[in-house]
Amino acid sequence: MRWDVLAAILGMALATFLCRAGGYAVLRVVRPPPFVQAMLQHLPGTIFCAFLAPALMQGGWAAWLAGAAALVVQARFRALALSIVAGVATLWLLRAATGGM
Repeated sequence: MRWDVLAAILGMALATFLCRAGGYAVLRVVRPPPFVQAMLQHLPGTIFCAFLAPALMQGGWAAWLAGAAALVVQARFRALALSIVAGVATLWLLRAATGGM
């Protein structure tokens, strides 16, 4: 591996670590207002939706059925990881059954 590529990777890793660690350090000292705390609690779901929406728009009917399966599993079990597995498995099975459509 070239030294400049390694230096770039290490620099990006350090910058990422400092951003994340800085956030934790600030939140240990300063208590955010209640509306910020509520917003931070809902962030994982909104990030998941931001990744999911473009895939649904481009994925066709199989993606919509997989999204519906994930939604049903999430509503029933309230487990985000399980709903992701259900959606991915449904999409994989539908695409395998229809030849990759």
